[in-house]
Amino acid sequence: MRLRRTLFASFAIVATALAANAQEVTVKVGTVRSISTATILWGVEKGYFKEHGIKVVTENLDTAANSIALLAQNQLQLVEGGISAGYFNALEKNLPVTMVLDRVSSPLGHNLMLRPDLKGQITRLRQLKGKTIATNGQGAVSTYEVGKLLESDGLTLDDVEIKVIPFTQYAVAFNNRAIDAAITIPPFTAQLLDGGHAVNFKDPDDVVKPYPLTIAVSMINTDFASANQDLMRNYYLAYLRAIRDYCQAYHGGSVRAAFIELAIRSGTETRPELLHKYPWPARSPNGEINIASMLDMQAWFHRSKMSNAEFPADRVVDKSYVDYALRKLHPFVLENKESTLAGCR
Repeated sequence: MRLRRTLFASFAIVATALAANAQEVTVKVGTVRSISTATILWGVEKGYFKEHGIKVVTENLDTAANSIALLAQNQLQLVEGGISAGYFNALEKNLPVTMVLDRVSSPLGHNLMLRPDLKGQITRLRQLKGKTIATNGQGAVSTYEVGKLLESDGLTLDDVEIKVIPFTQYAVAFNNRAIDAAITIPPFTAQLLDGGHAVNFKDPDDVVKPYPLTIAVSMINTDFASANQDLMRNYYLAYLRAIRDYCQAYHGGSVRAAFIELAIRSGTETRPELLHKYPWPARSPNGEINIASMLDMQAWFHRSKMSNAEFPADRVVDKSYVDYALRKLHPFVLENKESTLAGCR
């Protein structure tokens, strides 16, 4: 009799597990490879999403600027990447997309880097006139950063040649002298520096205003979100838990070693020494987008004729999902009180 009860109990446990797996809803997330991407993978590994019946599948993107169509068509339910002109054009066409939460905010860890042989020859931004500068996408947030940097010293994009190259090909382009400068993000900034392919020149955080910059976000397909509102609320609840773990790791907390191990194992970064040596991009532990920064990007893209209209903040960003998550979570408390790093607070 006891054996029978044990068997029934075992079968019940297995049946419950199978039912839970059967009920999992797959959410496809397109991401531009960055240290921040490890946050989603962390949430998957920790089971934060699974607790809510969500199976997250990530797909790598060269640039979020080219992925808005995939998001609007629901081929991807979420996209994580830079704020692009394509996003604002999608709003003008009433496509079902909206921003939800911050992915990367100052300090960014970005840099406008130079070919090593130009170090000392080019000492200010106006000397880039006539030079070739790489970004990772036409109308991408990197183009905004380059444009704002140039404008701070009297130039515009028309004064340089912009060449669109994937981040992964920057080293080859520098080595072949196909470019003179490039705007970079972690982990590529550190890889280029340590490999001797490029040298740091200008940090957008030191020049571009309004500050802090929110340059990358999480965006959703609003049709999918409306049809799966509880699911998407719980997605961002789970995700914000993972973001807070990222922020603890960013500040040298107890999960830092495990976060680095995951970044290496997942191929987000291949050299752990870079993650120990260089700062990571910051993000808000409360998912907050700096609205002033975002609106400046919208205005700049419109002014540069890369987008066709401007919209009020409440049309551009849907804060309801983050607000829901924050009501469910305790206030963020930094574990490592001795950290002096800015950002992720």
